[in-house]
Amino acid sequence: ATFSRKRLFGYNAMVGSIVVISFLSFLVWVHHFFTMGNGTAVNSAFSITTMLISIPTGVKIFNWLFTMYKGRITFTTPMIWAIAFIPNFVIGGVTGVMLAMAAADYQYHNTYFLVSHFHYVLIAATVFACFAGFIYWYPLMFGHKLNERIGKWFFWFFMIGFNVCFFPQYFLGLDGMPRRIYTYSAEDGWTTLNFISSMGALLMAIGFLILAYNIGYSFFKSKREVSGDAWGHGRTLEWATTSAMPPFYNFAIEPEWNDHDDFYHKKETNTVPVYTEKDYKPIHMPKNTYFGMTISLFMFIGAFGLVFYWNGIAIAGLIGVFVCMIYRSFSTTKDDGYYVSVEEIVATENAIKAKQEAAAKGGEA
Repeated sequence: ATFSRKRLFGYNAMVGSIVVISFLSFLVWVHHFFTMGNGTAVNSAFSITTMLISIPTGVKIFNWLFTMYKGRITFTTPMIWAIAFIPNFVIGGVTGVMLAMAAADYQYHNTYFLVSHFHYVLIAATVFACFAGFIYWYPLMFGHKLNERIGKWFFWFFMIGFNVCFFPQYFLGLDGMPRRIYTYSAEDGWTTLNFISSMGALLMAIGFLILAYNIGYSFFKSKREVSGDAWGHGRTLEWATTSAMPPFYNFAIEPEWNDHDDFYHKKETNTVPVYTEKDYKPIHMPKNTYFGMTISLFMFIGAFGLVFYWNGIAIAGLIGVFVCMIYRSFSTTKDDGYYVSVEEIVATENAIKAKQEAAAKGGEA
């Protein structure tokens, strides 16, 4: 939506699809075990739910496509990752429907066809989206954007390498190559496709090196982002504050918005509210606490005990978790936090405005 300059198409349908997928995701797990002898009724039931989950997923795919339709698309690095996600994820999804047919799964099971399928789902659906989000929100985290030119080199190396690596594995699976083998005979006829797959993995590795170089290069060379709206047309509230956020708070005054794209519309109509010093009020902040770290420590102890069947340690760890949670829940009167004073807010906001004005003058020069 941000780089299409359009409202997200079918917002309500997207939310409904996510809810349906969340529900069905608990009812598909047996599709990993169709060949275990569960019986016709069990396999049929989970085959149906596995196919059904493709319907709300398809709704989301078409909503993304219609969001881009007739939009003023800007092909930034986050956008090309998001666009690449769609066809690659569809490949993984369609082959997932093939695997959802229990009878056919007996032929695909434990072959490289399955390996290729879940990599198209996991990498195209998760890693591509993570790269898009990482690059998109990078300015908010670190105060500067990653270099776009180098970022696109990273994209092409990784995306091409991914497809060169995993697409041939569909054919290896259809040709009968099993999973979990450390070697194979040249007479099997799998050597060429496996070599191509290895070259794709090498391209992906080069892509990661380019990303690492880009992070270092951008740290020293990229322009500092002080406006907050690093991409120029952010639509949601996180872009209404400053990049590399203030140390004590996000907003000097809690914003009031009537729509999830309200910030974008107010920018377009020049109606973004401007506040003065008389509008500021002290901001209540929570105190730092060690309970988060303590709960995590007890959780680690409990989980460690469960993994190795050390029941005493597991019980002690879980008891520690619940004791800390209960104590923390009823200790609010002792830990009322603190307030950021109006004077400190004024000083912080003035410093931010000074940086923004200096950056604007530098840009004009």
